Amino acid sequence: MATYLDHAATTPMRPEAVAAMLPHLTERFGNPSGSHAVARAARQAVDDARDAVAVALGCEPGEVVFTGGGTESDNLAVLGAHAASGGSVVCSAVEHHAVLLAARSLGGTTIPVDPAGVVDLDALSDALHPGVGVVSVMLANNEVGTIQPLADVVAVVRRRAPGAVVHTDAVAAVPWLDVATSAGPADLVSVSAHKFGGPKGVGVLVVRRGTRLGPVLHGGAQENGRRPGTHDVAGIVGTAAALTAAVAARPTEVPRVRALRDRLADGLRAAVDGLVETAGPVADGAGGAGKVAGSCHVLVPGVDQEELLLLALGLSAAEARSAVRFSLGSTTTDADIDAALTVVPKVVEQLRA
Repeated sequence: MATYLDHAATTPMRPEAVAAMLPHLTERFGNPSGSHAVARAARQAVDDARDAVAVALGCEPGEVVFTGGGTESDNLAVLGAHAASGGSVVCSAVEHHAVLLAARSLGGTTIPVDPAGVVDLDALSDALHPGVGVVSVMLANNEVGTIQPLADVVAVVRRRAPGAVVHTDAVAAVPWLDVATSAGPADLVSVSAHKFGGPKGVGVLVVRRGTRLGPVLHGGAQENGRRPGTHDVAGIVGTAAALTAAVAARPTEVPRVRALRDRLADGLRAAVDGLVETAGPVADGAGGAGKVAGSCHVLVPGVDQEELLLLALGLSAAEARSAVRFSLGSTTTDADIDAALTVVPKVVEQLRA
């Protein structure tokens, strides 16, 4: 298998997810909205998956809403909470576009971050008032891996805008952080299956009890009227299996990947003149200190990577264009790091020339 260091974009399917999905792609084909035996079996599979996801994310089964992916979960959180309760929208400047563009469509306000990507709590406090209805701050950044001080964010919101719904995009956090605890203070939590070894096209939105949320899509009563459409039974079952496996693997996977990530970062700095790493050090947990274990985001002066624009971190346009993201995951090995440390310095030298 070729060296793969783009786990923040998508991860390989976990074998547990593949095995769980296969029967529902063949003989267990029922529509869980039906009433006959085949349909009831499909509904039971969805209910069992819902229970497993609730355990992994630290919520009640009735608080789990299955969606078509992390982007839909983010949109449903921001647009749905606004539709239900009104008020203005506030989010950090480094949110995923699924949040940023949804907030922008509602005339939302963005809050600056420091050079490590941590939200400015004073600026957040200044932007809040009783008329704010939705606040969205991600748990871990998908580009540079920064962990936000979510508990502090929620405390500021409760004090300055007590009626606001707090959403966190935890899509990039699941493999690395105990989301059940670190996202616990949020009213709405988004995750995406293919970021932790599940299938593409399936997401989850945790909607805490008592949180008002209007539907964005219309056409059915599925998911307690919050998200209509026939359930992707195989995808949902695979998501639950992958999430359960990811949570069980964290105690060993996080330190293993952290060590590989550190070797990659140290090796690149030693081999590539002028290369610097963005954000702070890797953190052992949440709290806004540092970044997740799988993130190695660097700036390579003299190399143009126009896809990554990080101006919100206070970088110049030239610096932002020199940024490259390496992201590690459950299948990353020492051989992958060896390959990267061999290839990347040579490629940088060629591009600079």
